[in-house]
Amino acid sequence: MEERVKQVLDALEAQCAKREYCTADIRRKALERLDWDTEAAGAVVDALVEGRFVDDCRYAAAYAREKSSLSGWGPVKIRTTLLARGVPRDAVLAALDEIDPERASAKLEKVLEAKWRALQDDPQGRLKLIRFALSRGYDYDPIRPLIDRITRPQSPDPDPEA
Repeated sequence: MEERVKQVLDALEAQCAKREYCTADIRRKALERLDWDTEAAGAVVDALVEGRFVDDCRYAAAYAREKSSLSGWGPVKIRTTLLARGVPRDAVLAALDEIDPERASAKLEKVLEAKWRALQDDPQGRLKLIRFALSRGYDYDPIRPLIDRITRPQSPDPDPEA
């Protein structure tokens, strides 16, 4: 292997050891570092995949878990983003199956409640909350009951002294 290619391979191995990357991201990085030499970049990517430094299934699973639990993204947005990054469809679907639905639902509820506090005085607040949830990557049917519950007017607490 040419010295320049070996240096790029070593640098990308070090980068991949620190965090997950998909094949498409690594291919782009290799192309940029090798002055768009597609043959050399392909050899680097193949070596990284063979050495298990790059694994699209592992990347998709980590990405889906992180976006679902930390960012509150829904399955539609996660799927779209991963497919746009060039991750194979079967890896994306497997990653979405690994998401804990109860944890994702709890995160969504927390995010929507926080958003509702900011919108509750707005006459279009409920509609904006629905749009917000849809933009987060959730389908309408699963979010509708949650939004109904969050936006329901609170009845005043009965007077404990009465």
